[in-house]
Amino acid sequence: MVSHLLFESSSGYAIFEAHGLDEIGQNVQAVRDSVTDLNRFGKVVKLFAFQPFESAHDALSQINSVSEGIMTDELRNFLDLNFPEKSKAKDLVLGLADSKLGASIFDETKLQCRSNEFVLELLRGVRLHFEKFIKDLKSGDLEKAQLGLAHSYSRAKVKFNVNRVDNMVIQAIFLLDTLDKDVNSFSMRVREWYSWHFPELVKIVNDNYLYSKLAKFIENKSELSEEKLPALIEVVGDEDKAKEIVEAAKASMGQDLSPVDLINVQMFAQRVMDLSEYRKNLYDYLVTKMNDIAPNLTALIGEMVGARLISHAGSLTNLAKCPSSTLQILGAEKALFRALKTKGNTPKYGLIFHSSFIGRAASKNKGRMARYLANKCSIASRIDCFADSSSTIFGEKLRGLVEERLDFYDKGVAPKKNIDVMRAAIEEASQQKDDMELDEEPETTAKKSKKTKSKATAEVADGGVEELKSEKKKKKDKKNVETGSDQEDVKSEKKKKNKDKRKLEEQMPEEENDVDNTTSKKKKKKSKVEAEDASAVSAVSESKKKKKAKKSKTEDSD
Repeated sequence: MVSHLLFESSSGYAIFEAHGLDEIGQNVQAVRDSVTDLNRFGKVVKLFAFQPFESAHDALSQINSVSEGIMTDELRNFLDLNFPEKSKAKDLVLGLADSKLGASIFDETKLQCRSNEFVLELLRGVRLHFEKFIKDLKSGDLEKAQLGLAHSYSRAKVKFNVNRVDNMVIQAIFLLDTLDKDVNSFSMRVREWYSWHFPELVKIVNDNYLYSKLAKFIENKSELSEEKLPALIEVVGDEDKAKEIVEAAKASMGQDLSPVDLINVQMFAQRVMDLSEYRKNLYDYLVTKMNDIAPNLTALIGEMVGARLISHAGSLTNLAKCPSSTLQILGAEKALFRALKTKGNTPKYGLIFHSSFIGRAASKNKGRMARYLANKCSIASRIDCFADSSSTIFGEKLRGLVEERLDFYDKGVAPKKNIDVMRAAIEEASQQKDDMELDEEPETTAKKSKKTKSKATAEVADGGVEELKSEKKKKKDKKNVETGSDQEDVKSEKKKKNKDKRKLEEQMPEEENDVDNTTSKKKKKKSKVEAEDASAVSAVSESKKKKKAKKSKTEDSD
């Protein structure tokens, strides 16, 4: 069972102690019956601790955190103060309204939290009688605090919604559609009105804006002559068409209009021109907004179709939450429900039909193309909605996939795999992000280096000298300790070394004499070997000489 209750009011945090729940019962219906009676409910629930908010700004920040399920430092200090670690026993259970807030409290404080229907009914009773539990509050203080906090909280939420710029896209596309209807109807009215005076102009000029411009420029057809031809060429932009208008004005079958009627026609034509110019400016505004809000969806399917999808879904987040099967038939809900009712064929496309890809596909492939395009549109809308940085890389890659799918349906060319294209897009997006960061880094690194250099010089000037002195002192102390403690050992080692040196010096002469004896013996052996070699060489030379002398004697005798 719950032992304590946490209540977040507009004036502060409060902890109530719940004891004796058996008196009112432990089921939800018994608590509901006892909530209205303060005498009965007050015996079970009593105020344990209360911490008011410091200001209205503090109350707003605390309530924002509570609504998101985040435990603030103030709430943690309040719980630690009233529930020390020694008292966090197993029988201590904190009841609260939000389960997310209870999970964050348990993660940080290890305090057992519970949120169920029984706890909610107890908190409902606390909310009903909260003003009477706290004695210092006056009769109207709690209502004022609730009203002020509600206004500031809702204002903050509305500001957050205003920053959602997809609302501007929704309004702009609605206004564009109404402007298209109004401009078309007003242009038709100008054509009918001015055709009483100059009926041949309708067949020469087809553009509504240009027709209104000419109706204002020509005014009276009888006054149109070749002298006004240069100015008429500037208005029309084509010399042949301007000459044709002048010739048609000379032989026109229309009736004459009074000056007052011509003035009204000119004023109305000017209004139509202003509306068409405003429509162009609004379209440019919509293009820039769509490139900012949904760049990938715009690169894939265009500004107008993308804006219509967003407006029909309600927002970009709603469009991102829609599966591709729902996105495919957005705008064809009537046909869908009619088909489901009559058990007929369901529609294959809705607003997505206005895309150029569906128009370029063959009639037998329009359904498959709509399904594939809806899949890519859902991917692009999710990337635009949930990505941290905006770029058109994914939209361009997805558009390439749709183009390849069209070629596959028409020519049989195998398209690329979706996973390979998306990996390449992710690599390009990461590379583009790195390039942007590198462009921004030089200025920030220069500023940081200046700051770090100044900090380093200041630190060296202030505390560096003292640190060096302290280190030197430590080293000297270590040396002194070592020399003082090991002085006797060093002396004994020196004595041993001197003795060893003396022994070596005594042994050195004997070793030198032995070396001299061995060298002299070697020299004697070498001299003997050399003498034997010399005698052998001389004997060989004498025998050769004797053989030569015998040969010479034999030759002489012959």
